[in-house]
Amino acid sequence: MHTILLVDDDNELRELLSDILGMEGFNVIQAANGAEGLEKIHAGVDLILLDVMMPLMNGTEMLRKLRESSDTPVLMLTAKGDEIDRVIGLELGADDYLPKPFSDRELLARMRAILRRTQGPVKTTSEALRFEDIVIYPGRQEVLCQDQPIEMTATELALLSYFVQKPGQVISKADLSLDVLGKRLSPFDRAIDMHVSNVRKKLPERADGRPRLKTLRGKGYLLVEE
Repeated sequence: MHTILLVDDDNELRELLSDILGMEGFNVIQAANGAEGLEKIHAGVDLILLDVMMPLMNGTEMLRKLRESSDTPVLMLTAKGDEIDRVIGLELGADDYLPKPFSDRELLARMRAILRRTQGPVKTTSEALRFEDIVIYPGRQEVLCQDQPIEMTATELALLSYFVQKPGQVISKADLSLDVLGKRLSPFDRAIDMHVSNVRKKLPERADGRPRLKTLRGKGYLLVEE
């Protein structure tokens, strides 16, 4: 049974979602704001559903503090049309976002996609993935580059692992969204762009000065080979 931390100041919505998730086999912990959410986070929480607009401490601030010490997956719940909240959330390390209002079916699909990539087969294999000076240990959720550990969220690690297994190949955003995030790419969806940007920022520069991940406008992304 997966444990979900639901952080939202809408009491009725919290109760409704808790009932729905409970019927789907999830154990749900509730919090009414970011400060309470931080108090209730623990090692047993598998996924956080995090609303953005809340009193006392909003979702963005909670995520900022959370990422200082935890890589627990986060699905942000954002107001429809608030692109800036989505971009900031992804920059801070959210795994995905879902605009309100949303259907139960869409919420469950997004949750299960995140849980699959953070707790699925990639975590059970002990074989290291290697590309030049990058080494990924999926079983330990660890990344080394130039022999130095690199802190990444589970989604960023899954994305880098995907690239490492396809060096020199142009990979479309649509394929990345479907294969890594588990969802079809929709118009104006910035999730893949932001996750690639985060991976770029975390990897140190190559000795030859060339980019590690190259953007091919209108085509996708490429992991550059020596």
